[in-house]
Amino acid sequence: MQVKRNYYYLVAGLQDITIDVHKLQFSQLAFREELKTEVHPDDYKLVEKLFLPFDNANLLNLLQKTGKPFDEKGNFSQERLEENIKEPHDLPEYMMQFIAAFKSKDPLMPDMSPENELTTLFFDQMLGLNNEFLRNWFEFELNVQNIVTALLARKYEVPYEFQIIGTGEVAGIIRKSHARDFGLGAEIDYLEELANLVRNDNIQEREKAIDELRWKYLDEEIFFEYFTIEKILAFTIKLGMAERWLGIDKDFGNEMFKKLLKELQSSYELPESFTEK
Repeated sequence: MQVKRNYYYLVAGLQDITIDVHKLQFSQLAFREELKTEVHPDDYKLVEKLFLPFDNANLLNLLQKTGKPFDEKGNFSQERLEENIKEPHDLPEYMMQFIAAFKSKDPLMPDMSPENELTTLFFDQMLGLNNEFLRNWFEFELNVQNIVTALLARKYEVPYEFQIIGTGEVAGIIRKSHARDFGLGAEIDYLEELANLVRNDNIQEREKAIDELRWKYLDEEIFFEYFTIEKILAFTIKLGMAERWLGIDKDFGNEMFKKLLKELQSSYELPESFTEK
């Protein structure tokens, strides 16, 4: 049985995160560092799952020797990844599987790019997590990515079978179906909304709208969560979205942060010192 711990002080303090138009005062990475000492070790392991995509990118860059900068948002240091590339021993199982296949030049999914193979292994492992919130979040994220990929490919008349991630039933249906809604319209209630968003040829506007859909999904998932790790996990994801947009579109990034702060104020009265001047 999954133990639910309440973090009253931590959740109440989330509203202390502030932003001005030039600088994010509290980054997603800094927040993760604080959580190391603020939440139970078992709950912190759940937080780490949200940062694994950065580890995936770092691992791929090292294996392919791309020379791209190492992303500090990952859970694992460059030294640890390099040690595991020499001899896989203490990384998540899916990463060690991928390293072994990559080094032997015997891919587990020969028709996929290395990036899609690693991402498929990642999602397959995440969909087996014990935590319901994270399991549902990764399933939602996988479905969103796959549906958008397939709809855009159809739009521009390019093949997409091997661009679809994951080995589950929904991924398989998206790969093979020729139906307008992939035959998933009744099962995936946000599919029609995604289809409408994909019609927008402005890439940045489309990405903003898809992130707003993600935000809405998180709001619904944690509607009855007040002080649990699920509330903190959702906040971590939103913080990452807002931070990413600050680097792309400062105005939209600021809007997302204001929205995040406003949501926190729905339960707590924001101290005067944190209001915008």
